[in-house]
This record gives sequence, structure tokens and C-alpha cells, in this order.
Amino acid sequence: VHPNVSQGCQGGCATCSDYNGCLSCKPRLFFVLERIGMKQIGVCLSSCPSGYYGTRYPDINKCAKCKADCDTCFTRNFCTKCKSGFYLYSGKCLEKCPDGLEANNHTMECTSIVHCEASEWSPWSPCTKKGKTCGFKRGNEVRVREIVQHPSARGNPCPATSESRKCIVQRKRCQKEGKGKKNKEEKRKKSSKDESKETRQESKGRAARRQNREQRENNNKMQTKKRKAPNKEQNLAPVDTAH
Repeated sequence: VHPNVSQGCQGGCATCSDYNGCLSCKPRLFFVLERIGMKQIGVCLSSCPSGYYGTRYPDINKCAKCKADCDTCFTRNFCTKCKSGFYLYSGKCLEKCPDGLEANNHTMECTSIVHCEASEWSPWSPCTKKGKTCGFKRGNEVRVREIVQHPSARGNPCPATSESRKCIVQRKRCQKEGKGKKNKEEKRKKSSKDESKETRQESKGRAARRQNREQRENNNKMQTKKRKAPNKEQNLAPVDTAH
């Protein structure tokens, strides 16, 4: 250490020298030696740079170097990020991942192998041919399923998501375009006519029943009047034929 120690330092230094830079840091700052050619200069930083980890002591906070394959570390033996060409696993930097794990080139970590997973098959679709469900005897039916878990790089690949098979149906003729609507309209009109006819018949039936009822009532009234009227022949006085 150069003997000329200054108390009026800048850049977070508590004490410094012209030759070695910072010799001690202000509270909460970390002391680290930076190499410039063959010379090392002390600096004081709020956090340790890449490749270093911080340790706090009562008298000084220092930055120490991580292992050679670590880019950042929590302690010397626990890496948090590896340098290029290495994969992180349990705080260590490895050139090759252990068995049962695979290298993730995006995160540069060793991760678990993920296999593909598919859902259950759907029911078979109706038997069709060229998009139609009529006018043929032999056609095809299809069923599908979805991928619910995509695989990782070394995982088992996904199976087919659709299947097709031959099918046989009872042959039926296809209705011509517009014929179905026409038949429906005719049926609707016929149904409306039938309803109107039934309504008229019911009205006639009600009128006939009302007329019969009125006729029966009139007949009953006439019979009642006849029973109440006096017999004219009974009221005539006997004729004396002696003279």
C-alpha cells in the first residue's frame, strides 16, 4: 500500500491512495479489487459485479470471486447462473445434464423431461362421403383428440390427433335443394287447412246440437200445454134425444 493515504476520497471510498485507489469503503458498500493490466485498484460498489459474490463482516464488506464456470453466484460453491457452455443444476455448473434431465438451451438449466399427453378420443362422427350424409352406402367417420401437454426436447412425441375409418350406412336418397323447404311449406299449409276444416266441422256440430236441443225444448213445451188444456168433448152437456 502506498504510504500516502487520503481521507478526502470520492466514489464511496472511506480511505484511499493515489496508487491503489480505495482502501476502505463507506458503510453498506462492498470493497472489490479490479485488475487493470498488472495493477489492482480498489473500488467501492453498492453491489458486487458479475462473477463475484458479497460477504459482510463487522469491519468491511467484500466481494469475492465465484468459481470459474459461474457467471453469478450466491456463495463460492452455489452458482445462480453459469457461463456459456455450462448448464445450471442445484447450484452447480455442468457441461452435461444428469440422467433423467435434459439441457434447456433457453434458460441454460437442467430440467425434467416432459412427455406429450393427449386427451381421450371424442365419439365417432356421423358417416359421411364428400361432405354428405346421404346418397351413398359406404363412407368414412372420424374421431379426434386434443394435446393437453406438449413434450420437451427429449420427451416422447405426440400421437396422432385424428383417426378415420370406413363405415356402412343404409342407402337413402338425398332431397333436392329447396325440396325440403317446399315439402315443409306444403305440410304447413295442409295442416292449416285441416285445422280450419276441423274448426268448421266443430262449429257445424255445435250449431246442430243447439238446434236439436231447442227443438226438444219446444216439443216438451207443446206436450205440457196439451196436458194442461181442458178436454172440450168432456165439457159438452148431454143431449136429450127423447123429444
